[in-house]
Amino acid sequence: MDHLLETADELPLSLQRVFAFFSDATNLERITPSALQFEITSPQPIQIQRGTLIDYRLKLFDIPFAWRSEITEWNPPHSFVDEQRRGPYASWVHRHTFEATARGTRILDQVTYRLPLSPLGDIAFPFVAWQLRQIFAFRQAVVRRILLEESESAQGAPLAQS
Repeated sequence: MDHLLETADELPLSLQRVFAFFSDATNLERITPSALQFEITSPQPIQIQRGTLIDYRLKLFDIPFAWRSEITEWNPPHSFVDEQRRGPYASWVHRHTFEATARGTRILDQVTYRLPLSPLGDIAFPFVAWQLRQIFAFRQAVVRRILLEESESAQGAPLAQS
């Protein structure tokens, strides 16, 4: 069974600035909870475009996993999609959407995922859904802190141009 996680946030920053942050794969390590021991294992720097493969290593419930994502859609500065090619889920499709607003940029995340060993694996859905909400809440808070701090430290940088 497919499950859906959706989150949204808005930052008083330009569409280009927000997209640039998300399109830099190295920022994934910065915005992932340290308990997951997330590490990019692909050679750096990574040039993101349609077809780019990115390899990671992480731990879920203290179990190590290799994860490979492919960028299947690339539409800068408005959206991109990464899909799990190898990893802990039976299926994982993460759509990142960025919209210019009157106050800055709206960030939308939509993840469609399927747990392994479905339908038996769906017994774990309440716990997995809770964990994913926690991870994405952490990501939102860290993205907000990093981008706003960087913006404040940049001399005379406008906050909400698009």
